[in-house]
Formats: sequence, structure tokens, C-alpha cells
Amino acid sequence: MNFGICQEMFVDWEWERQCRLIAEIGYTGIELAPFTLGDRITDVPTERRETMRKQAEDHGLTVFGLHWLLAKTEGLHLTTADAAVRTATAEYLVDLGHACADFGGDLMVFGSPFQRNVEPGMSREQAYKNAAEVFRAALPEFAERGVSICMEPLTTKETDFVNTCADAMELIAMIDEPNVRLHQDVKAMLGAESDSIQTLIERHAKDVGHFHVNDTNLLGPGMGETDYAPIFNALLKTNYEGWVSVEVFDYEPGAENIARKSFEYMQSVLQQVGA
Repeated sequence: MNFGICQEMFVDWEWERQCRLIAEIGYTGIELAPFTLGDRITDVPTERRETMRKQAEDHGLTVFGLHWLLAKTEGLHLTTADAAVRTATAEYLVDLGHACADFGGDLMVFGSPFQRNVEPGMSREQAYKNAAEVFRAALPEFAERGVSICMEPLTTKETDFVNTCADAMELIAMIDEPNVRLHQDVKAMLGAESDSIQTLIERHAKDVGHFHVNDTNLLGPGMGETDYAPIFNALLKTNYEGWVSVEVFDYEPGAENIARKSFEYMQSVLQQVGA
């Protein structure tokens, strides 16, 4: 396992300062939220991407991927009946894929609940068909840059499209391309699934491309009630070799405090389970 952190909680920090602290704590990767850089990823020139990548690497960090892909954008949507909007969404995903590779990453997480909700009157079948069309249009260029996209199930509190790992796997099977994978998120699994997280990890071990850690209180691992020993045991048992990335939604305790407590807790759990 490799430990990273989603950097949007550091949004007011200068990039080099983010890198310095994240590395000092012990993380080796950064998961980047495009909206922290501008209204559109296309607003970030290649030169700036290369500079940010080098600054991260100078601190021993990899900018391994992007998430919150469509957050705060306008005119983009995954499942809409509007064919022009679907085309624009696929084109923007391609832009994000190129940026991901420019930063040094190879994965993107599709969460963006508001940009995937099913429109009134649309059937579930049609929504899945539309989403598969959008992803298929973008995936060839992702492949050229060595980038995969991971579909993130979210709870019904957040979206009505793809709420469980089984839902995500249904969409992935429809797309039927090697560089679309399953994303698992602890908070989402606790809130949407009937099976245990350990069961879901083991069931989908060959399908998972990325893993987010957090808790139902919207803070980081170790800052809520969730016991991570069974979760990490399952990841180790299935030989998960990807990124374990801290993603929180309540920034009130402070970015540095959250980052440190989360990392220290995860390291203590690894010692507890004998890793």
C-alpha cells in the first residue's frame, strides 16, 4: 500500500508548502482536485503542470491522480439526455486525462455527484447507457497517456447514480475497457452497502484501482468510530498495491491536524495488524 492525501483541504496553501508538509508527515503521494487550480483544468498551462510535478518530486512525492473531476464546472454532465453536453463532458474528461499524465499521475476518480444525477423521467437503463457512452469516448486517449478512470460509488444522500460497488461494476462491464476500474471509499461503503467493507474488498479485489479512507463523521481515519484493523487486514490479504488516499470533507480541525492524525493512526493500525 502507498499512502497519499487529497489536497483540497490545503486549498489556501501555496503548492510548495503543501508538498513540504505532506512529505514531512510521511505521505508519498498527492491526489489533486482540479478545482483548486482554476475553473477548468485547461486554464492550467503545461508549464505550470510540469513545475508543480517537479516541486512535488523534489519532496519525494508523486501526484498520482485527480478526483472531483467535474466539481464547480458548468455545462458538463455524465448521464444527461443532451447529446451535446455528453460530448462536451467526454472532451473535458480527455483534457483531465492529459493533465493527469502531465502531473505524473495515472488514475482519475469519477465522483462528482451533481454532474451524474439522473434527470427526471430518465430510466436507470438510459442513464447507464449515457454514462458508458461518455466514458467510451474518452478512454482511448486515456490509454494513450497511461491513465485509468475509477468509478466511485456514492451514497443516496449524495447521488442517485451508482450507489454501490455492484452498481459500479455493472457500468464497468457495460463499458468493457481495461482502463476503467472500481473505486472504493470507506465512508461511502459504510453508508450504502449491506455487506461489510472487508467482504467488499475481498469480492472486488481484482477490480479495484483506488481506495479512499475517511469516516462517516467526514473526517479522516482514526478521527471517527471506524476500526481500520479489519479494513487494512482485508487490503493486505488481497495484496492491494495501490494508493490508500485520505479524503475528508470537514476541514474544521485544520488541514495539518487532519493529515497528521490520519497518517499516525494508519501507521499504528499497520503495526497492530503486523504489517
